Amino acid sequence: MSVIEVADLAVFAGPTRLLGPVSFQIEAGRTLVVMGETGAGKSLIAQAIMGTLPPSLTATGTIAINGRRVDNLPGAERAKLWGRDLTALPQEPWLSLDPLMASWKQVAEAHRHVAGLDAKAAKAVTGRDLTALGLAPREPRLPGALSGGMAQRVAFAAATAGRAPILLADEPTKGLDQQRHARVVGLLAKVPKDGGTLIAITHDASVAEVLGGDLIVLRHGDVVETGKTAEVLQAPKAPYTKALMAADPRNWPVQSMHRTGAAILTARNLAISRAGSKLIGGFNLTVHAGDRMAITGPSGIGKTTLLDTLAGLIAPFEGTVERSAGMGEHSVQKLYQDPPAAFPPLIPIGTNLRDVARQHKVDWDQALQYLPDLDLHQDLLNRRPDSVSGGELQRLSIVRALIVKPKVLADEPTSRLDPITQKTTLDLFARIGRETGIAVVLVTHDAHIAEKWAGKVHPLSLPISA
Repeated sequence: MSVIEVADLAVFAGPTRLLGPVSFQIEAGRTLVVMGETGAGKSLIAQAIMGTLPPSLTATGTIAINGRRVDNLPGAERAKLWGRDLTALPQEPWLSLDPLMASWKQVAEAHRHVAGLDAKAAKAVTGRDLTALGLAPREPRLPGALSGGMAQRVAFAAATAGRAPILLADEPTKGLDQQRHARVVGLLAKVPKDGGTLIAITHDASVAEVLGGDLIVLRHGDVVETGKTAEVLQAPKAPYTKALMAADPRNWPVQSMHRTGAAILTARNLAISRAGSKLIGGFNLTVHAGDRMAITGPSGIGKTTLLDTLAGLIAPFEGTVERSAGMGEHSVQKLYQDPPAAFPPLIPIGTNLRDVARQHKVDWDQALQYLPDLDLHQDLLNRRPDSVSGGELQRLSIVRALIVKPKVLADEPTSRLDPITQKTTLDLFARIGRETGIAVVLVTHDAHIAEKWAGKVHPLSLPISA
């Protein structure tokens, strides 16, 4: 008997179809991988199965778990399945973690109240889980004080604590460095080996290769190709699937560098800290107009804190950050790696962007010109942040930053984007740099992106406690 059976699932925003119809069945001990472009509807499948679609969206079709239809159950009845029968690792870890509870306690609480362990056993198992993920066994910090990759690992530990036999993992490796990426993928691969059922949503071909199983490829909400994962990846038939594989950063050509301009931002003997702990010291950096630069390093080492310091959001622990004449306070714009945390949750996206344009005296029509460049539809501006995909929200955050007409864009602007959209976005950055002199300081865990896109690569490898 199929553990999950989905028939003719379709999701709508008003009259607009976002996904489907999609149909599939998964048996125990099997894996289904869902790949596709940003905004194709991948996350909507997981949300529909869990019963957590935003109120602004509606679904049709049927969903059965272990032979029992669940799509027509009241919300309270569906919630009884969470953590015990099925569990989800959402794309945005901060939306699944309590911002006011110590990180390790959230994992321990799941072991106690979902898995049924006593307090002592829950504490011991939590320590083992967090240590296996490269985290401190008694991580005391709140989720907001963690890096994106660290928060992702805490969310993974909490989501899997109840040992639910069905796991829905939505972009489970985003924000992770290579070592932790491999560790999490290995843990996911154990789910079907141990008799569980896994639905993995990813735009990373390397993740799909390891997980195997069956594959669904989505584009614009439609299924464009299905089959055994290994067979589809090795010999894709649909033109879109072929383009998706070709856009994998491993297959990118090395981009040629254009001539850069004068120095606009200089860090001298810079040291940074978080919560009184020194993370990086003796760091020197010069950013020229039009630069394409990559900063790499393990999750939690301080890359985002470094960029916060360069942007003037926090003061240096030691050393100086100097800007060239004419650089205003908004000349360095951060592109946050977790855009839901940077958008007001209850305000339509368009209202937020209009406010930014008005504040900086930018014509609204001029602000809208960036939407087609980033393959964004204007109707997204009518939605709230929770009604668009993570990748769409990430690109909308890029639009918001460009409205300000900055001199430097910094941080991890493509972590949620599928390979095609990621390459298109970074190609756009390269073109904007040539035409306007904007410099891009890119944080990435992907060595292929750093080596093939950036003109300069600055690896950070100082050991810090995780």
